[in-house]
Amino acid sequence: MFKVMSFLTKKEGLNTKEFIDYYENNHVPLIVSIAPVPDGYKRNYIIGGTEEDFDVITEMSFQNREAYEAWVAKMYAPDTGVIEDETRFLDRVKTRPHFIEEHKTDK
Repeated sequence: MFKVMSFLTKKEGLNTKEFIDYYENNHVPLIVSIAPVPDGYKRNYIIGGTEEDFDVITEMSFQNREAYEAWVAKMYAPDTGVIEDETRFLDRVKTRPHFIEEHKTDK
């Protein structure tokens, strides 16, 4: 399993409720209309705790890195509108993706 966790920051001027609403009701539908949904696609919103410089951890999982790269190629192909949409609600300069190797302990 290949995972990507992206630490994303909302655009200045948006409150948390507006940010979540836009992401869930505009951006997610755009993403799933362009390419098949990854094996896992979760948004983990920060709603309290310590002060962070990000507002959501977006978690995506794929069978392997090649599947991820093919997905990214579809997402960011010319004329998909993904980059333009991201500028409506994200501070793209602060986006920090991390590639993850998951280790799990089962009961």
